[in-house]
Amino acid sequence: MIRATMDQKILALSTEKTADRLQEFLQTLKEDELATLLQHQAVKGKTAAAFLRAIFKGSPCSEKAGALRRLTTYTCCIQLVESGDLQKEVASEIIGLLMLEAHNFPGPLLVELANEFVGAIKEGNLMNGKSLELLPIVLSAIVTEKENLVYGKDELSGEECKKQLIKTLCSVRWDRQYVVQFTSMFKDVPLTAEEAEFVVEKVLKMFSKLNLQEVPPLVYQLLVLASKGNRKRVLEGIIAFFNKLDKQHNEEQSGNELLDLVTMPSGELRHVEGTVILHIVFAIKLDCELGRELLKHVKAGLQGDFSNNICPFSIALLLSITRIQRFEEQVFDLLKTSVVKSFKDLQLLQGSKFLQNLVSHRSCVSTMILDVVKNSVHSWDHVTQGLVELGFILMDSYGPKKMPDGNNIETSSGLSRTPQQHACKLGANILLETFKIHEMIRQEILERVLNRVVSRASSPISHYLDLFSSITMCSPLVLQSCSSKVTETFDYLSFLPLQTVQGLLKAIQPLLKVSMSMRDSLILVLRKAMFASRLDARKAAVAGFLLLLKNFKVLGSLSSSQCSQPIGVSQVHVDVHSHYNSVANETFCLEIMDSLRRCLGQQADVRLMLYEGFYDVLRRNSQLANSIMHTLLSQLKQYYEPQSDVLPPLKLEACISTKGDQISLQEPLDHLLCCVQHCLAWYKTSVLPLQQEEEEEEGFYQDLDDMMESITSRMIKSELEDFELDKSADFSQSTGIGIKNNICAFLVMGVCEVLIEYNFSVGNFSKNKFEEVLSLFLCYKKLSDTLNEKAGKGKTKTANKTHDSFLSMNFVSDLLTALFRDNTQSHEESLSVLRSNNDFMRYAVSMALQKIQQLKKTGHVSGPGGQNPEKIFQNLCNITRVLLWRYTSIPTSVEEESGKKEKGKSISLLCLEGLQKIFGAVQQFYQPRIPLFLQALDVPDNEGEEVEVTVTQRAAFQIRQFQRSLLNLLSSQEEDFNSKEAVLLVSFLSSLSKLLEPSSPEFVQMLSWTSKICKENSREDASFCKGLMNLLFSLHVLCKSPVILLRDLSQDIHGHLGDIDEDVEMEETNHFAMVNLRTAAPTVCLLVLSQAEKVLEEVDWLITKRKGQVSQETISEEASSQATLANHPIEKAIVMELGTLLTFFHELVQTALPSGSCVDTLLKDLCKMYTTLTALVRYYLQVYQSSRGIPKIMEKLVKLSGSHLTPLCYSFISYIQNKTQSLKHTGGKKAKKTAAVATAMARVLRETKAIPNLIFAIEQYEKFLIRLSKRSKVNLMQHMKLSTSRDFKIKGNILDMVLQEEEEQNEEDAASEHEGQNEEPAKKKKKTKGNA
Repeated sequence: MIRATMDQKILALSTEKTADRLQEFLQTLKEDELATLLQHQAVKGKTAAAFLRAIFKGSPCSEKAGALRRLTTYTCCIQLVESGDLQKEVASEIIGLLMLEAHNFPGPLLVELANEFVGAIKEGNLMNGKSLELLPIVLSAIVTEKENLVYGKDELSGEECKKQLIKTLCSVRWDRQYVVQFTSMFKDVPLTAEEAEFVVEKVLKMFSKLNLQEVPPLVYQLLVLASKGNRKRVLEGIIAFFNKLDKQHNEEQSGNELLDLVTMPSGELRHVEGTVILHIVFAIKLDCELGRELLKHVKAGLQGDFSNNICPFSIALLLSITRIQRFEEQVFDLLKTSVVKSFKDLQLLQGSKFLQNLVSHRSCVSTMILDVVKNSVHSWDHVTQGLVELGFILMDSYGPKKMPDGNNIETSSGLSRTPQQHACKLGANILLETFKIHEMIRQEILERVLNRVVSRASSPISHYLDLFSSITMCSPLVLQSCSSKVTETFDYLSFLPLQTVQGLLKAIQPLLKVSMSMRDSLILVLRKAMFASRLDARKAAVAGFLLLLKNFKVLGSLSSSQCSQPIGVSQVHVDVHSHYNSVANETFCLEIMDSLRRCLGQQADVRLMLYEGFYDVLRRNSQLANSIMHTLLSQLKQYYEPQSDVLPPLKLEACISTKGDQISLQEPLDHLLCCVQHCLAWYKTSVLPLQQEEEEEEGFYQDLDDMMESITSRMIKSELEDFELDKSADFSQSTGIGIKNNICAFLVMGVCEVLIEYNFSVGNFSKNKFEEVLSLFLCYKKLSDTLNEKAGKGKTKTANKTHDSFLSMNFVSDLLTALFRDNTQSHEESLSVLRSNNDFMRYAVSMALQKIQQLKKTGHVSGPGGQNPEKIFQNLCNITRVLLWRYTSIPTSVEEESGKKEKGKSISLLCLEGLQKIFGAVQQFYQPRIPLFLQALDVPDNEGEEVEVTVTQRAAFQIRQFQRSLLNLLSSQEEDFNSKEAVLLVSFLSSLSKLLEPSSPEFVQMLSWTSKICKENSREDASFCKGLMNLLFSLHVLCKSPVILLRDLSQDIHGHLGDIDEDVEMEETNHFAMVNLRTAAPTVCLLVLSQAEKVLEEVDWLITKRKGQVSQETISEEASSQATLANHPIEKAIVMELGTLLTFFHELVQTALPSGSCVDTLLKDLCKMYTTLTALVRYYLQVYQSSRGIPKIMEKLVKLSGSHLTPLCYSFISYIQNKTQSLKHTGGKKAKKTAAVATAMARVLRETKAIPNLIFAIEQYEKFLIRLSKRSKVNLMQHMKLSTSRDFKIKGNILDMVLQEEEEQNEEDAASEHEGQNEEPAKKKKKTKGNA
């Protein structure tokens, strides 16, 4: 009651005009009474604000008592607000009043109030943190105090005092639950850059102590705080925190699975990361400077060790800010650059042991981007659009480019891809994985892929077709929802190139089996295309119909296991109503067959496609055999002579159409016969055994068989005169008869090849059949020789290019096996017929070579199974086994001795060429299957024991065989040395050596053997020397740096070519016998210079990397000194490498190199050497502060460059210029040609600008050395002799003399022109002699 009266009294007194009575009354109250009154009013809440105002009115700060009462009131109010007993509105009102009155406080009391806050935070007395809103006002008020304030024992200004308070605040322990409030509070405090740094560091340290869900609100507050400065540190801290979390999470997932129970679940982490990214993007929208800092931060990471700056989180963040227009282009350019740089770095590291020893392999940006795709499943919608854009940008920028020869075959081998190809593949993987995960974006991805397929038909689009194919293979049912876009694409089929149409149709196979409407749409389009005016459109229609026939099986057809039909998951949908589908399919397929029959009246190209496709249709859809075989039979009858005594058996005239002057092939009879032969062979082996009862169906089969037999016997009887193709015939391409005869000749040769395969296959090792095979071959050879004789060289080449063999790869494999490896007694007599003819044996091997060449060029081979990678691989293994045996059993030398008179390459040499090409093809297309390939080549000695043999051991076994062959070659005399074989052997050994593990003893043996060969053998053949030296370097770089090797070789080159100073007598060093007068220049010289260039590139890369690392390291002296010690090996390695390279260049610049490419390349490489030295000097300028010296080893390198390189560079420049001058002034009547050569050389020197560039590079190096000398207080220039030959002034008197000389020279030349031309040949001869 008394309390209530006192309350009312205070409130009543506060309404008076003067505060005197109120002051007097308040002075009578004790502290605890005032506190009780305040508590009572605050809890009651209605008049709390009025009561507080009354107290402030009666407690003026001008009086000490009033000020102290205010302090008591503040303390009491803060405790009340923190207690949590007050209503929210009341607490807010009280804090608002306290904030308004804070500025009236005297300074010392403000400090005391602030200290109370610090104490409460330190001791953890805060209950809800509401009162923290007051602290910024208190700190702001302290800053405005003009007088010095006592803080602790010191007397400080308001600003200093605030700084100390903030320092203390940041050094005490913060309660986890108030971290967000503390951070939020600082945004209202005016902070200097240093104070903001304290706060940011404190908040970043708190990240790891919070629960995951508490991080996003803290990040939000921290970003608000970042607008005061320290943006870079805030971003660095956030990225580093999530990078660390990601790494921990990945380790736990890949490690013990039980840990998953304890630690954070993946989904929660990704959702938190997603929220944080959204906060940062929002902050960047409001503060562009933050975005620029982010880009700077990531760019800095590209130079040094980027694992701290570039991680899945930072990539996701970058992709999210692409939605902000001003950053979009910058971000995609940055990501593109980082992807390609990452792949380039990886390539550089993989190819150099020197770099591998110094730099640890780091994770690739591509892996991180794919991690982002994987993580984006957790509602990262803000990232997906950026991912899609990045995928398309990579595919557009780095897809296959149009080659001049129109070839765009890409290798499937991961090792042989360029960084650009890897980047394109990454783009495709991003899009494929995004398509699988995000339903919303599927339509857009599909639409953009198909748009590119249709609109970019003229440029290579194989990468988009591959992506589309991958999408349809992985989810055909999902694509049904996007089927409208696919059917829309069908409308363009008749306007697209055939290759694109085939790729597109192949890709949509799975879709046609799940969507009947799509199939119907395609059929409509194909029917229209069948009658289009464009030839390509009609060919597209045939390709489409053949595809449909292959994929829609008729009831009763052989199972897909019998015909290896790769359909996959889409089968599920189709086979639900299997019986109905098969019946419907039969009608559907027969209808298509009718359409295709009409094509047999069209151009040769359309018919040819049909004949090439029928075999595959038959193999996959055996119930169509009747229809197909009858079609072929009726077609063949049109060109077949039924009377058995008529020669030739085929009507070749009917196959050729003549329209005016235009003569063209109408019926590709050879292809028709080839199709008949393959279909017949398949029918005999696959269908006939199952049809023993139904004999009436075998009519067509018997007819076709009889026709093939009849054609064979009559072709053998026919002479070339019967075809009007004997030696007297006209084969020129300029006359109508010549063109017609050429077409007929190729048809006859094709028919012969088809019949060779047919008779060998049905012959079953009968002697008569093999005699027929040989007779057919002789007819083929006779015609082939006639064509080669008659046609001009250029025409022959074009003819051979267009004419692919009709033999199937499977047959070539069987034929080679029979000829070389069949030891069966019963086959001996018949095979001897073929073996006795060397031309036939050579032909068999040549056909194998042709097939392999076709595979390397197009990625597949012609004939049955030519599109099936599995079958091609099996055939390659079989062919390789035979060729390997033949080459190692009968060496070339033995073969050549026995048959010296024969023209062309020996069989052994052809076998070696085949082996080299096969290994190239296997590494190109079957990289993952190399272990199986090598296994297939080994002859199993002891089948019972199963010992695991590594790829390295298998490759080493093959290498040993070919090493023996090369040693045998090298043991021969120089004049008997077979250069072609040696080059092939070296090339083959290079291919095999790539399969050796660099750390294995087999690899070391290979390196030492190659080195020994180069040291002990001298051959003057340039191409052999180049191949062998390339092999030596390719092996050497995988073991250690090649600089010592380069130095030894440069000494050999110097010894053989002599010195630029003719008075100097050279001591010939002989490290490598392979370097001799003939090979030293340009072969070995250009080779060592290109290797030196690679070493300089590696050193340059290391310097750039170290610069980046140093700029990322902390600046403090202690940290930097530790870092320098830790990274000392890299710096030492760089200096050692450059030191040895310097001695290499020291030798070459003293060598009398011949003018031309050697001199130009050396000058360019010297430029690079000085540029790299300059980069190293600039690195030391960045790293070493004035207080520390530079390493002694660096001083030695500078000294070496000053004494052993720079002066000699100037001498070399003078030597080149003098040589040019001497050539110019060789004298009047002496060959005019010499002056022309000299002028041309002078022009080249002027144009390349190599000499001025070199001088500039030297001067730049010296300029930065001077700077480093000043900073390090070490005189680095004492070893540098500044050259005097840099005076580029034009001296008038000398110019007049030169011009006068030139005029006289021109007059002499003009006079000599009239003296007669009979002397010129003699002059030339004389010059040649002199030059030699």
